[in-house]
Amino acid sequence: MIQLFETGAYLVNGTELIADNADAAAAVKAKTGKDADKAAAKKNTIAYGILEKHNTSDNMDKLKIKFDKLTSHDITFVGIIQTARASGLTKFPVPYVLTNCHNSLCAVGGTINEDDHMFGLTCAKKYGGVYVPPHQAVIHQYAREMLAGGGRMILGSDSHTRYGALGTMAMGEGGPELVKQLLDQTYDINMPGVVAVYMEGAPAKGVGPQDVALAIIGAVFKNGYVKNKVMEFVGPGVSSLSADFRIGVDVMTTETTCLSSIWRTDDEIKEFYDTHGRSEDFAELNPGETAYYDGVIKVDLNKVKPMIAMPFHPSNTYTIEELNANLMDILDECEKKALVSLDGAVDFKLKDKVRNGKLYVEQGIIAGCAGGGFENICAAADILDNASIGPDEFTLSVYPASMPVYMELVKNGCAAKLMQTGAVLKTAFCGPCFGAGDTPANNAFSIRHSTRNFPNREGSKLQSGQIASVALMDARSIAATAANKGYLTPATEFDGDFTKYKYFFDKKIYENRVFDSKGVADEAVEIKFGPNIKDWPAMVALTDNLMLKVVSEIHDPVTTTDELIPSGETSSYRSNPLGLAEFTLSRKDTAYVGRAKEIQAAEKAREEQSCPVQTLPELEEAWAVMKTITPDADRYNTGIGSTIFAVKPGDGSAREQAASCQKVLGGWANIANEYATKRYRSNLINWGMLPFLIKEGELPFQNLDYIYIPGIRKAVEEKADVIKAYVVGKDKKTEFEMTLGELTDEERQIILKGCLINYNRVG
Repeated sequence: MIQLFETGAYLVNGTELIADNADAAAAVKAKTGKDADKAAAKKNTIAYGILEKHNTSDNMDKLKIKFDKLTSHDITFVGIIQTARASGLTKFPVPYVLTNCHNSLCAVGGTINEDDHMFGLTCAKKYGGVYVPPHQAVIHQYAREMLAGGGRMILGSDSHTRYGALGTMAMGEGGPELVKQLLDQTYDINMPGVVAVYMEGAPAKGVGPQDVALAIIGAVFKNGYVKNKVMEFVGPGVSSLSADFRIGVDVMTTETTCLSSIWRTDDEIKEFYDTHGRSEDFAELNPGETAYYDGVIKVDLNKVKPMIAMPFHPSNTYTIEELNANLMDILDECEKKALVSLDGAVDFKLKDKVRNGKLYVEQGIIAGCAGGGFENICAAADILDNASIGPDEFTLSVYPASMPVYMELVKNGCAAKLMQTGAVLKTAFCGPCFGAGDTPANNAFSIRHSTRNFPNREGSKLQSGQIASVALMDARSIAATAANKGYLTPATEFDGDFTKYKYFFDKKIYENRVFDSKGVADEAVEIKFGPNIKDWPAMVALTDNLMLKVVSEIHDPVTTTDELIPSGETSSYRSNPLGLAEFTLSRKDTAYVGRAKEIQAAEKAREEQSCPVQTLPELEEAWAVMKTITPDADRYNTGIGSTIFAVKPGDGSAREQAASCQKVLGGWANIANEYATKRYRSNLINWGMLPFLIKEGELPFQNLDYIYIPGIRKAVEEKADVIKAYVVGKDKKTEFEMTLGELTDEERQIILKGCLINYNRVG
């Protein structure tokens, strides 16, 4: 099904792979008549050509990218625009689309969600952007329908910003990276590796895009095969997939921890652009005659079977056939893994879902940027035609990804087929993907064609003793399970026929409702501020020395952004930096906020030039040891703050608040063995936080210890390879070393200034 090459490989004429071994050069010459030139062949990938076109530096090893378009949704655009305004924003320099698909329900926190929407509308008018009202489209579907184009690059503040199937290299990053683009700055990265996803064959009947995606994620996540690299989809198998199918695979590439994705394009993609009235935006993209890839994921589409990703990660994958055949063993294994994910906080069970030897689920969801596509829902309707989901616990909700998709489902009868079964059709909304809609009952088990199944991602609250869980599946197998009234069933058991529905896109819906400034800014427009929309608090520059208290210690193999700052109802407070910060680590370490505030009080005292140590006796003890190391350290040159240790933080969402909430509570650093994603590390840097690294297995400190870092400002300025630090306190003075990893000159300046706002602040 999935094969990973142990070496790089040449792709000749787009169809033949030649592994990079001792015989590779001869094999390439035999096929092409030319000598193998690896350096030249690396430039023949689709990814290289697009990156080269968008690079503003004269060095393809050190890229400075400017994107063609930007996009954000309603739990990120307020903070982004507020940051940009504080830095001197006068006009959106590139098309910037503000969608409203996350806090669309306006159901939590009084007026604050709709206040954010009105802020977005007035900013789109004032600065020259596009505003998509609630329920019209989820962010990524609107981008596919209206923004993508062959050879373009799009940057979004949502991690699933992926439009590679349409020939667009798209990246999901934290808000500060969009701020940089709004200020005519660049996205700075080293030239990423490019891994070929070589497809051959065609999917079996009943196998959908989520099945292919989960098979790939299961093969590459744990070993980091594509981490921070570009996945380039090539090979003859690509042509066996419809545009919708490719889109469904592509959006899930985020869960591999890759940087971005791109696909070769053909007549299927041309038809997509033709259908959407944008024929001019199509570009045929193919690798050159001989292209070199840093790795290869070979996918035999013929062998992919219906898949399921069990709680609590998209990489926890099995075939449904395998799960059903080894039900109790696999469920027992999942329960044991949950003890780690949930810290044993609740009694989590799955084995009690087995009824008469079959796995029973209480809920099915088909939704969002992954599941809500036209073909997915049509296939589900075919499977459920004349069926009933039954009057028991099992429920099924379907969210078309945009109003144009919804309208076509009404016109072709698929909506009626689904509703007749007892399923509920709802409007375009991302809520089920992050815990703001269709939260199951306590101990319930949900199957979803959505993007993630992290702990509490479905909306339950571990801190309140609640636990529900999600398994990821394809819409087709969810429909087959629904037709079987909640008993887990793969879609390959469906013996009916799938109809080939033709999609007709009606742009009048958007013409009648979406505000599009056409890039014209109106300075006279007054921005509407709701009472929950707050400015970022003032942040000080990096001091000569740092005294940090470890206020949380996390030893899970991976820590998600959901655990750093929860999703769900907390999203309503993302326009209020201090209000949102109250939820930091609330699902992982309930003591964090209090501890961080306690040490922050000492820093505020220092900034006010009063004695910072009298309020905390243990800080006074650490301060005394500090003076024995550097006698000239004092309240004028030594900042006081907090830090957390996590083994591998930052998997998942691009949300900048995972870092900014720590910052506004006085956080000055993270210490990790590894950062799960580039975007989380970038978020730390852009909020002026030091992304320290320490070798795995070396942990000289523990929770509540103080760490003194002398000369940290000088170390950042002089690009020191090693940072010397000390665990200090009563009877403690332990020296150890950390590193910062690679930093660009601009990133160093951001850290030195204290945050991106300070770096860009006018006046």
